[in-house]
Amino acid sequence: MVHEICESLKIKVVALECDKDHAHLFLNALPTLSPANIMAKIKGVTSKQLREEFPHLQHLPSLWTRSYFVSTAGNVSSQTIKRYVEQQKTRG
Repeated sequence: MVHEICESLKIKVVALECDKDHAHLFLNALPTLSPANIMAKIKGVTSKQLREEFPHLQHLPSLWTRSYFVSTAGNVSSQTIKRYVEQQKTRG
C-alpha cells in the first residue's frame, strides 16, 4: 500500500519496516514535496483503504496519530539509515 502511494508521488521507498504500533520509512523524495504533505498522503490513503477492507475499523476515530518524526540524511550515509530501518524488525 505504502509503495503504491509513494510510486504515485514519485517517491522512492529505500526501506520500510512495520511493527505493531508504528512504521519506519526511509524515503527519497523531491524537495518540492514537504514531509508534512508526504505523511498526510500516506496516512490518509492507508487509513481509507484499511477502513474499506476491514469494516470493524470504522468505529475508531482515527487509525494514525497526527505525529511523526522526520530527519534528513545529511551527515549519515543512506546505507546506514537503510540498515537501521531494516534492523527494526529484529529488535525486542
